[in-house]
Amino acid sequence: MRKLVPALAVVMAAGCGYTGDPLPPLANIPAVVSDLSAIQRGNRIIVHLTLPVMTTEGYPIKGEVMLDLRIGPLPTPFQYAVWEPTTTRVTEPPIEKGSATYTIPSDAWAGRDAAIGVRVIGANGKASAWSALAVLPVVPPPETPRSVQAEATASGVRVAWQAAGMLFRVFRRSGTENFTPVGESPQSPYTDTSAEFGKMYVYRIQTIVKLAGNREAESEPSEDVAITPIDKFPPAAPAGLRVTAAPNTIELSWDANAEPDLSGYRIYRSTDGGPFERIAEISTLPTYSDKAVERGKTYRYAITAFDQAGNESERSAPGEAMLE
Repeated sequence: MRKLVPALAVVMAAGCGYTGDPLPPLANIPAVVSDLSAIQRGNRIIVHLTLPVMTTEGYPIKGEVMLDLRIGPLPTPFQYAVWEPTTTRVTEPPIEKGSATYTIPSDAWAGRDAAIGVRVIGANGKASAWSALAVLPVVPPPETPRSVQAEATASGVRVAWQAAGMLFRVFRRSGTENFTPVGESPQSPYTDTSAEFGKMYVYRIQTIVKLAGNREAESEPSEDVAITPIDKFPPAAPAGLRVTAAPNTIELSWDANAEPDLSGYRIYRSTDGGPFERIAEISTLPTYSDKAVERGKTYRYAITAFDQAGNESERSAPGEAMLE
């Protein structure tokens, strides 16, 4: 019988599966919100967050969850146990595509730091830990820019507005694009030098108040203003015209124009004091050889520049030479 005992033990062990201590049940506690953010816009505090999709144990959250978002004063030194009893719970907004955006009136917090935190409550009633707090210094609402205007200039779209403030952010969109910041200015106006002629743009302005800790408050957006800038702006008149008589030609050269949309130059000539007449249209190379000249006559020249829209500049200062 003693020889059968080891074999019997092996058979029993093979049929039992896991023989360790039983696994504890899952706690199913939602993970902590990791991207809580807050900004003051006008007389509102806008809070945004993304809901976690996993539990603290790394499993997907089952069932619907609720949000418990609180706002309260910031105790010094900070402790969650001191902060939580002083907070006010904010009504939960609709949850859309796994995120939520709260809107909280800011008037009651003007001149104070508002400390905002959130926790997630699972369908089983278990709550996550509090998120890291979003601490927001609240200021009187920045003034919303008004009377916004946009006009085309030779250097870009000039946007002007009226509002008190020390910094303004200019937003722009084109077509179906979203508004994106295009620049900042300490005062009105701002010129958008990246705008293209013939393309429709919509602009809006916000007043920005810089705060400690690299934070800021912003006004409500201004009304939108739309413009399709049209190029009606000629290039500058060419400068530095030099006229030199050669054996059988008169050579012209001048300083190149710097306009990015320059298309070419036009050459005007006067013979023996007569009226100026256009004798040539050339590319952007700032030189020209006039071979249609006769000895003994005096020739005066002037140059204009023209752009891709067909706008022509004033004439340059004239230069003259005689072919002897």
